[in-house]
Amino acid sequence: MTFASPPGLLALLAVPAALGVLLVVRRRRARSPVVFTNIPVLEGLVVARPRRIRSAVPALLLLLALASAGGALAQPHARLPVQVDNTTVVLLVDVSGSMSARDVEPTRLDAAVAAMRSFVDRLPSRFKVGLVQFSDSAQVLAVPTADHERVHEALGLLVADSGTALGTGLATAIRLVQSSLARDGVVRRPGANLPAAIVLLSDGKQNTGSITPLAAAAQARTAGIPIDTVALGTRHGILGYGPFAKHVAPAPGLMRRIAAVTGGKTAAATSSSQLAAFYGGLRDSVGHTTASRAITSWFAAAAALLLLAALGLGRAWASPLSA
Repeated sequence: MTFASPPGLLALLAVPAALGVLLVVRRRRARSPVVFTNIPVLEGLVVARPRRIRSAVPALLLLLALASAGGALAQPHARLPVQVDNTTVVLLVDVSGSMSARDVEPTRLDAAVAAMRSFVDRLPSRFKVGLVQFSDSAQVLAVPTADHERVHEALGLLVADSGTALGTGLATAIRLVQSSLARDGVVRRPGANLPAAIVLLSDGKQNTGSITPLAAAAQARTAGIPIDTVALGTRHGILGYGPFAKHVAPAPGLMRRIAAVTGGKTAAATSSSQLAAFYGGLRDSVGHTTASRAITSWFAAAAALLLLAALGLGRAWASPLSA
């Protein structure tokens, strides 16, 4: 939290001052003698002394009201989540041969397509979405566009084939994001990420390509582009049959490192439902950033409510004469 007018915090000195006044008044009341000659009348006026905690509540609320009012005078600001309208999302999909494994039904690739279609359908219409596939090389199937139906159709072109050039896929997605935002005139603010995200789905480690995944992730971090990752598949995944069958386990550790380098989210999915949950969670977070917002009104409202509560409880718990 920051303050636009720090000198306003000097008003907080009213809190200890008010506390001192309340203590002095309380002591004077305790020491003040009362002379009554009519004992029956005195017995009718005196009421039981309320518990200390109960009697201190209105005073405490009053002090909190003063503190909130002092905070409001300093014009506080806080960093709050806000949605960025010109967000670009690039879906980066592994279409290596292992994506045809059936440990995730009906196949890894079919489950991925279904989850991504649902994700795209539920994104705000103003978001631009692109699609990149990679196996031995990377291909852009859809440049970032607000026409989500075009991306929906492009997802139907994904076919599992050959190796895994993960680093090449990442580098291609990074360039695609940068060129799309440059066309829109989006300029990166110092110290902030671009209004963009790359969502990487892969089921294995890199086995081809000229750039390593972590080197590409470092490029994304420098560019201010977070990469959200999901490792798809189980350690029991098998590709092929009989003597030609081979295990194709995913690499969640590599996915976690890529996400950690770039500040993205990560998950490991071993079923269609887990994969859908990952994309569902991303839908609620992608395209959001934090920005400084004035919250003076929050402090002022809190001060008013606390003051009303202090006055209300003070009157409700007041007695004709405290013993």
